[in-house]
Amino acid sequence: MKKKILVTGGTGYIGSHTAVELIEDGSEVIIIDNLTNSEAGVATRIGQITGTTPELAVLDICDREKLSEFFHDHPGISGIIHFAAYKAVGESVRKPLEYYRNNIQTTVNLLEGMKTFRIPGFVFSSSCTVYGQPARLPVSEDSPLQPAASPYGNTKRICEEIIRDTIAADPNLRGISLRYFNPIGAHPSALIGELPRGVPENLVPFITQTAFGLRDELKVFGNDYDTPDGSCIRDYLHVVDLAKAHVTAINRLVEGRNKSGYETFNLGTGTGVSVLEAISSFERATGLKLKYRITDRRPGDIEKIWADPSLANRELGWKTNISLDESMRTAWEWEKFIRKSN
Repeated sequence: MKKKILVTGGTGYIGSHTAVELIEDGSEVIIIDNLTNSEAGVATRIGQITGTTPELAVLDICDREKLSEFFHDHPGISGIIHFAAYKAVGESVRKPLEYYRNNIQTTVNLLEGMKTFRIPGFVFSSSCTVYGQPARLPVSEDSPLQPAASPYGNTKRICEEIIRDTIAADPNLRGISLRYFNPIGAHPSALIGELPRGVPENLVPFITQTAFGLRDELKVFGNDYDTPDGSCIRDYLHVVDLAKAHVTAINRLVEGRNKSGYETFNLGTGTGVSVLEAISSFERATGLKLKYRITDRRPGDIEKIWADPSLANRELGWKTNISLDESMRTAWEWEKFIRKSN
């Protein structure tokens, strides 16, 4: 019998790619999304890629009563993968209350639904931001959690603690938090990808929009960090690689293969790449020249961070396979597709 997996935020960037990988793995996928930062048509494009269009329920999981009605109407869900959160570091600094309300309330409501409707497995979309600016690199799962550099990062840390405590109190529940680094790129079909509304908060959409002519220039926030070229360093991994990790994680839970009730895994390439190196990779992959300008540092940004993914490599049997240049190339193909479609 097919596993029935609920994907919250499933028409968003990472959620849509995960839905594709789940369907191709043989699972039945149901998506919940309130469409505040995505489009209903993404579900149709998932169907174009996979041959199976997932059911899409448009609702806000901050609404506890409507979420309960959804669970009542959809029995037999084996597991939940939770992506439905606000995710921009800079915006969270400007709008902290919105981030705390949305990100924490949605998680609490889903956990309550799991207990009530006996859904055993929960995969949480967490972030390397829970480590703050780490004292040592690369970052492993036993690295001490530093004070969060942004409200966004703090919501991820708080939600992890809520999930851990909830699972510790109920032997019927199991969960995995996936702390991932910086997802980039798009599906090789160019039918789904990252589509931020308004001014992008993440680097690669800003790069592709600048290359397409939607932005006059790319801003590099700071060149005076303690890094080889002065720009921030991140660990960029392709979104399809990331999506596959979620499939592995939910299967691990549903099939009862996790060693404890609650686990955490870092997801990254294990290699740090600076902002200026990322720009060079895009130029190399596409043959285009980007116009960029160095500006002041951005509040909430961490200087440098990259993953030690060895635990996920070993326990999940997962690793990244797609290169930085190929990630940039797929991001560019997606940018061209979506602009020509609008």
